[in-house]
Amino acid sequence: MTSPLQHLFWPGTAFRPLKINEGNSQVKLRAELPDGDGRRYAEYMGFKARASSGFGPNLYGFLIELSINNNRDWFAENKDFYESAAKQPMLDFIEAFAPKLASISPHFRADNRSLFRIYRDVRFGKDKRPYKTHVAAQFRHVLGRDVHAPGFYVHIEPGQVFAGGGIWRPDADALARIRKRIAEHPDEWYSVVRCPSFKRNFKLQGDSLVRPPRGFDPEHECIEDLKRKDFIAVAEFDDGDVMRANFVDRYARTCRGLADFNRFLCTALGVPF
Repeated sequence: MTSPLQHLFWPGTAFRPLKINEGNSQVKLRAELPDGDGRRYAEYMGFKARASSGFGPNLYGFLIELSINNNRDWFAENKDFYESAAKQPMLDFIEAFAPKLASISPHFRADNRSLFRIYRDVRFGKDKRPYKTHVAAQFRHVLGRDVHAPGFYVHIEPGQVFAGGGIWRPDADALARIRKRIAEHPDEWYSVVRCPSFKRNFKLQGDSLVRPPRGFDPEHECIEDLKRKDFIAVAEFDDGDVMRANFVDRYARTCRGLADFNRFLCTALGVPF
């Protein structure tokens, strides 16, 4: 998906939300960009949060500014900005989602532990930027500490907002169990991933092997799915959806649409759904 913000990431650019038309439901983020001897402006339109939304335009304002000033000094000076614009609204979203998740399955949890930390692990990678430029939460299976199990996920970043379900990078035993279940119950698998509503709303993503995995028939009808190393289904949202009062309800409906997918994976792994 092409980001409406892709042209905004210029060093030294400052973004602040500007309200337009007090009674309107929209806000405008305006950036002054260097352009030779003069100046030019780029703007991003978003939605003003309604009272029950939890997220406001400052969320994107913070994330954009962080992407430009991704260093510890700036973050320390703007820690309160992070807390008010990103962390607390995300915790409020998690709290609002918890009873909705319980109605989908009682075996997944939504609490403060669901929120991903803003700090990146820079110990082993070449990318040494200390902070993530998105906010996210994962709603894990209650047995997730002891076994590899599927979960639900939400990711909010300017130009990239999506919900996900499934299991990413399962260990060798979990991966073998999932592949075995697909190979032995192809009709059950296809009833999930070829369901018209699932195909309309979700895309399967993740890495795959180039060749069929060892021990499986290369001519198996599900061979392309058996090659998968990740079992992730993703649904995309528009940036403005996050600002709407019903975003938590829309996200919950999306997770309900992922229920059969996660149920299949739970059955394969021998954990309750």
